[in-house]
Amino acid sequence: MGADPTSLLPAEMMLPNRTLTARGAADGLINKCRQFGSRGMLVCGTSLARGGGLRRILGENAGNHDICTWRHPGGEPTLDQVEQLLSAARGHGADWVAAVGGGSVMDLAKACAGLLDAPAAPESYHDGDPIPASRIPFIAVPTTAGTGSEMTIVSVLTNTRTGVKKSIRHPSFMARLVILDADLLTTCSPAVIAASGMDALTQAIESYASRRATWVTDCCALQAARLIHAALPCVFDGDWGAPCDNLLLGSAMAGVALSNARLGLVHGLAHPLGARFHQPHGLVCAVCLPSVLAFNRDAMGERYATLSEIMDGDVLTSVVAMLDKLQLTSPFRGKRLDDTDVVVAETLASGSTAANPRKVTEADVKAILDGLFDASRSPIDPEHCPRRPATCSDFATAP
Repeated sequence: MGADPTSLLPAEMMLPNRTLTARGAADGLINKCRQFGSRGMLVCGTSLARGGGLRRILGENAGNHDICTWRHPGGEPTLDQVEQLLSAARGHGADWVAAVGGGSVMDLAKACAGLLDAPAAPESYHDGDPIPASRIPFIAVPTTAGTGSEMTIVSVLTNTRTGVKKSIRHPSFMARLVILDADLLTTCSPAVIAASGMDALTQAIESYASRRATWVTDCCALQAARLIHAALPCVFDGDWGAPCDNLLLGSAMAGVALSNARLGLVHGLAHPLGARFHQPHGLVCAVCLPSVLAFNRDAMGERYATLSEIMDGDVLTSVVAMLDKLQLTSPFRGKRLDDTDVVVAETLASGSTAANPRKVTEADVKAILDGLFDASRSPIDPEHCPRRPATCSDFATAP
């Protein structure tokens, strides 16, 4: 008998239209974008300009009035910033929007391209209104190896008025062109490499464990986990050679996996916690990962064992050792969470939590949060990771 076709491919699989992978591929970006129109919006971070990367990207087009550059000031992306970027892009009459930067830059530029012709304000779509299809091409050039946003239709944004952090998505948000140029990673600090790299590793692990995983997403997720686990410590130590290429490729492959399989409880927790404590998304994922791995271990079964083989030892132990190597510590330990019930509700409502391999209850989320904020114990110590005894119903739809 043949394999069940529904286990081989996602019901709907989405990939960028074109992906270029080579060092130096970002050179001449503007000329590559001209296929989409003469007037473009280039979105970047301040570090790209400060480090000379913007000058390299613009090349002969520096000073060209057809190209408008918008610089993200830093921090997690917000609806207010999307509004500002949309106003600039509409005023410029942009034919396309390109992002050269990390995950925040990607999410802002993606939302701008996706909503440029939309009739309502971004907040309406963030609140759940249907998003109309966009005709504006989005071009993605990542300068960090972490979010994998270049390979997804997702833009994660925070409403600063309500404090809610969640994603908007539409198939037309997918990049028309992705450029993976490992030379751009060399501008990243060790702290950025560490946090963004752990985001990518978390995404590889969660998409592999997801209830919605398929054969094709498993292939991407496992290769991503293998590449990231081996390369991340090397790049953190300043090796900009082959490990740098592998880290960027691993991050992109994790993006493909999560885009088509969804994630899990780590990301369900990360959005509300990140919005409240204004911490880098990768760092929040990193410190939540050990507790969630301990909680999911029984439900993951053979998948846990497979990941352990790839990571040269027990997954949880390997992750804790990686956090120590990368000098990542919890920003939550000893802090106070004033609205636990709201965080629990947001976590349980998350599509990421819905894809978790083990069913998650209100009590489970509270136990994990207690461990994260308890000053008397380390949330990244395997001995202290909350682990509710399993019941049969926990595994009803596990992979």
